[in-house]
Amino acid sequence: MTHSEIDAQAGPVQVRGTVLTVRRVDAYYAMTLVAPAIAARFKPGQFVTLAVGGPDTSMLLSRAFSIHDVRPDHGGTVEFVFASRGRGTQWLAERRARDVLDVTGPLGKAFPLPRDPVNCLLIGGGYGSAPLFSLAGKLKERRCEVDFLLGAGSGDRVFGALTARRTGRTAIITTEDGSLGSRGMVTDMLDQVIHDGRTDVIYACGPMPMLRQITALARRYDIPVQAAVEEAMACGVGVCMTCVLPVIGSDGITRMSRACVDGPVFRGESVRWDDVGTIPFDAFGAPGWEPRSRRAAELRNGKARGGDNRGGDNRGGDNRGGDSRMSRTVAGRAQAGGDPDRSQADRRDADNGHAVAGHAASGHADLGDLTGQGLAQRGVTAGRAHSDRARGDRAHDDSARHDGGDAAGGGAGGRPGHGR
Repeated sequence: MTHSEIDAQAGPVQVRGTVLTVRRVDAYYAMTLVAPAIAARFKPGQFVTLAVGGPDTSMLLSRAFSIHDVRPDHGGTVEFVFASRGRGTQWLAERRARDVLDVTGPLGKAFPLPRDPVNCLLIGGGYGSAPLFSLAGKLKERRCEVDFLLGAGSGDRVFGALTARRTGRTAIITTEDGSLGSRGMVTDMLDQVIHDGRTDVIYACGPMPMLRQITALARRYDIPVQAAVEEAMACGVGVCMTCVLPVIGSDGITRMSRACVDGPVFRGESVRWDDVGTIPFDAFGAPGWEPRSRRAAELRNGKARGGDNRGGDNRGGDNRGGDSRMSRTVAGRAQAGGDPDRSQADRRDADNGHAVAGHAASGHADLGDLTGQGLAQRGVTAGRAHSDRARGDRAHDDSARHDGGDAAGGGAGGRPGHGR
């Protein structure tokens, strides 16, 4: 096994990368670093984090950026794209050739590749399209057909339009102001592109609202979506829990997954898009959450207590009636397949002999079927103060994510924490 093959199988590395070029690309900047160890390990969809501000800076947290391109055979270069919005990215935009930066990568999970040749649709919002071009190269190596659907608020914010037209079977461009391609959003064209391209799988990267809409539309056609999410990141290695979002596992249980370690690529249908920015009440480890086995045992114990009270209660008709009502309530829930996922308040009411108003006899819906609207009605949504709406008013406006100031961290999608 060669040294390059060993490097490719190893994990991320922290290196001192030399700046090769910093160039302006419409509304964005593209920086190329010499970092052979990172280039050798890279897979499409992964990202890097960079320390910003120099040795005496007060900006302690790194910035995360999706990798746009690598050249292992040309000096081991790594290129990423960013928008200059806050202090950290402004500092990066001022770097010059031969400057040395502290960089760590490649981080995160990459896009999964199909085993057989299929029709692939690659959707990017703003410079969220940056990681899609290296993915397109890998897909074409597997004889897959590649179509592009790119969009942004204006023509200068669409990244890689010319490259998409050169490399893709088709390339559809949309802008909100109509300055490039069709007027509108990428989701406005999605139905047509799916029909024309006979799409088998969708790869997407961009603002969270855009990813949510893409997943919902793709579900109508039973098309799987691989979405590279854009969550603010602070550490980039799974320690700080800044970039968590609710994801449904194969066992049906929702867990708060870290975008930097468990992602940034997730199956679109597994992400609870309406609950991003919150901790759902039924998520593993949430306040009041209990394993199903424990709740089932408590339900059985509740039935036993109900039976004892009926048999030995000599306190009068009213109390006996109350016990009977409680027994019927518990028995009815058990007979109807009552879900052990009742709240603690439900259990207290049942033990007091009162039927719980509004509790469906069939029990709660499966974890994966709960919607953000249902959670909001229960008044239990909590979590990070920011929400999807706060991240962007427009579905594919790239300024809604990486451009949100220079707060700590970036996000790994087209921009992993994306660039502050």
